[in-house]
Amino acid sequence: MLRIAVQSKGRLYEETMALLNEAGIKLGKARRTLLLSAVEFPVEILFLRDDDIPQSVANGVADAGIVGENEYVEKGEEAILIKRLGFSKCRLSLAIPKDEDYNGLKWFNGRTIATSYSNILKKYLQEYGVKASLHEISGSVEIAPGIGLADAIFDIVSSGSTLISNQLKEVEVVMKSEALLIANRNLSKDKREILDELLFRFDAIQEASGKKYVLLNAPKGKVNEITELLPGMKSPTVTPLADEGWVSIQSVITEKHFWEIIGKLKAIGAEGIIVVPIEKMIL
Repeated sequence: MLRIAVQSKGRLYEETMALLNEAGIKLGKARRTLLLSAVEFPVEILFLRDDDIPQSVANGVADAGIVGENEYVEKGEEAILIKRLGFSKCRLSLAIPKDEDYNGLKWFNGRTIATSYSNILKKYLQEYGVKASLHEISGSVEIAPGIGLADAIFDIVSSGSTLISNQLKEVEVVMKSEALLIANRNLSKDKREILDELLFRFDAIQEASGKKYVLLNAPKGKVNEITELLPGMKSPTVTPLADEGWVSIQSVITEKHFWEIIGKLKAIGAEGIIVVPIEKMIL
């Protein structure tokens, strides 16, 4: 049985649960239970505070964990980074009152900065030779300047709406963060095999993200032009149709360039274009 530590609430919790469900890890409905076992897969989920996950994985209370990169870097625990998961993206930034004139990092010299991420911030300030005082706060960091506790803050920023509502402006992005899969350094062979199977499932989900499966009919004489637009995983699949002058072409395209490519396909002469969502891709 592989024990995975997961954040107990918030956006990272919601997106982690969605990933596990997509990977076939089905859990019970007992939301407030600390530990839940999966159905028909040798995994159990341990729900913890986000800042407790790195240590819990490092000391073996959990075998693996899904945690924000911000917490992983801040804690500096001896857990192995296994995979970047690509969701729950945010950034750690310095922010100051919106009416202040900002002239670069020298603005922070002699100032007090409120933060929950003192280790990351200390390293950053030392790197740039900035001498500031840090005021460590657990939660609600953004209110510190407004109540006179600090001159600025260093905190997580997603949309920036929290900064705006507290009359603050973002002036420096120190690091970007996303969800990470981390693991204990001393996993047994059996647990490593379970983790590898889980990684295989996560990879298949990630490969499918942002991609569409396209099927179309086209004149045989246009195959070369069309295949240049549809590289696919290796190359598009081309199948002859009953009408000798036509072929069926199947491929995968990225959603980012979807409408641009579809427009070009139509202009070349493609017909009967069918677009299908992809749930998993096994490479």
